[in-house]
Amino acid sequence: MANKVAIVTDSTAYIPDAWIQKYHVKIAPAVVIWDGEELRDLFDIKPTDFFKRLSTSPTMPTTSQPSPAAVKACYDELLAEGYDILGIYVSSKLSGTLASAEQAKAMLPNANILHLDTFSVSMGAGWPLMLAGDAALAGKSLAECHKTASEACKHTGVYITPDTLEFLHRGGRIGGAQRFLGTALSLKPLLYLSEGRLEPLERVRTRKKALARLAELVVEQIKGKSPVYLATIHANTPDEAQELLNLVTAAVPANQTLMTDVSPAVGTHTGPGTVGIAYMAGYGG
Repeated sequence: MANKVAIVTDSTAYIPDAWIQKYHVKIAPAVVIWDGEELRDLFDIKPTDFFKRLSTSPTMPTTSQPSPAAVKACYDELLAEGYDILGIYVSSKLSGTLASAEQAKAMLPNANILHLDTFSVSMGAGWPLMLAGDAALAGKSLAECHKTASEACKHTGVYITPDTLEFLHRGGRIGGAQRFLGTALSLKPLLYLSEGRLEPLERVRTRKKALARLAELVVEQIKGKSPVYLATIHANTPDEAQELLNLVTAAVPANQTLMTDVSPAVGTHTGPGTVGIAYMAGYGG
């Protein structure tokens, strides 16, 4: 009989608390470094407090990936409970988290651990995690859970509209959207994740148009596919996230919807006011 499977992910996925309990998920927190203080993402600093401070702070935070020791601590705990471990992590093109996980795994040569680079972020990694968790609860093996999550990643997408590109530029996460810099400040950029990196799509004149256009783009991607899972993500802008979700679900019915915060570690790079949507469509595990 196969061992039980537990999942480790990083804090940027910002999965619902109910999933952490249901799937026995351990979170390896990224670190937000602010005025010399190291704050564990989601543990020592929550999104609401983070964005409130960011809006008035004269200094800007930076981030660091979870340390190998922090990942190993998650692994040790689960191994002691008899679990096989599936690590599902933020895109290696955006963060060094997977590299930390590989170092942690190397310290545990006899452990049964598999890693997955989602080439995504936020709920773009969260939806595949959900399906892997369901597979684990159904008694599937570690390899089967890994395969489920890996396949699910091929059916996900993430689209965002930051209020400004300033934060992405400062953090070096801007990718091809560099060419949007220096344009009229009133223009709102639309970005999407492509092969694990944030890339530019287009610019529109107002925030309202940005939300409407994001909805159109997502509907184009998911129409005619089933099942459909949708999560809007926001940096202290829940009303706009709800508006975006309403626009998409009015056109395409969804099997499950969520609205979730941008974690402080992600918010450091996207800035306050960011709104996005992460979908998984056409794959149900």
